[in-house]
Amino acid sequence: MNENRARIFFGAELRRKREQTGLTGKELADALGCTPQWISTMESGRKVSKQSAEDLDTYFKTDGIFHRMWKLANDVELQTALPPGFAEYAERETKARSVRAFSGFLVNGLFQTEDYAAAVMGMTHGDHVSELVAKRMERQAILHRENGPLVWLAIDEVILHRVIGSPEVMHGQLEALLGASERGGAVIEVMPFRAGYHVGLTGDFTILGFPDGANVAYTESSGIGTLIQRPDRIADFVVRWDSLRGYALSIEESRAAIRAAMERL
Repeated sequence: MNENRARIFFGAELRRKREQTGLTGKELADALGCTPQWISTMESGRKVSKQSAEDLDTYFKTDGIFHRMWKLANDVELQTALPPGFAEYAERETKARSVRAFSGFLVNGLFQTEDYAAAVMGMTHGDHVSELVAKRMERQAILHRENGPLVWLAIDEVILHRVIGSPEVMHGQLEALLGASERGGAVIEVMPFRAGYHVGLTGDFTILGFPDGANVAYTESSGIGTLIQRPDRIADFVVRWDSLRGYALSIEESRAAIRAAMERL
């Protein structure tokens, strides 16, 4: 487990409070209804829980201090679970006037259903799945707000056939994609298998456009996110985007491809 200084501080404060009141680890464990081993785990900064933080506040009458320390430690944990560079990108995303995204391996986060997102994140972030999924769902608010961004999503056809979670989860995800396309909330285009090699296979990317005419690009690979602001490099991604769309199915053909994938599940 990665070092989390806020969690370590929580443990140090817990030990200080316990020793200040003259309690042994076992005595505190008995009072809280847990094991001495769990007290030791918290004091060492290896792990803490919301319930234990609330129990400690109740027992020591500390007016929510332990809960606030837990919240800080949990927020730090969530930040470290995200790819470096993503936090800054997510902030920019809320202000974008346009979003052009290519996804070659998984459905873009802006279009993931809750169950699909949970299946993806559960593979690598088991301890924080519910919080990370909630944050992903919050991001999607930009798609539904008044005067929201114009959104184009290009996806490789392989995404339609890679079953994530279960057939039921995947069916729900494809249904959500189809619904977004049919409602006009986004232009969704599929890169068919017959396109063969295309520049999108070098990696997923997103281009954000802003009201002042500026653009930024974001790309992610192997858990590392990169926000790109240099005009010459952004221009490269714009060229890549334009090239990709030349291989894509039409909107109606893309909807048909999604429906066909749903029928095969």
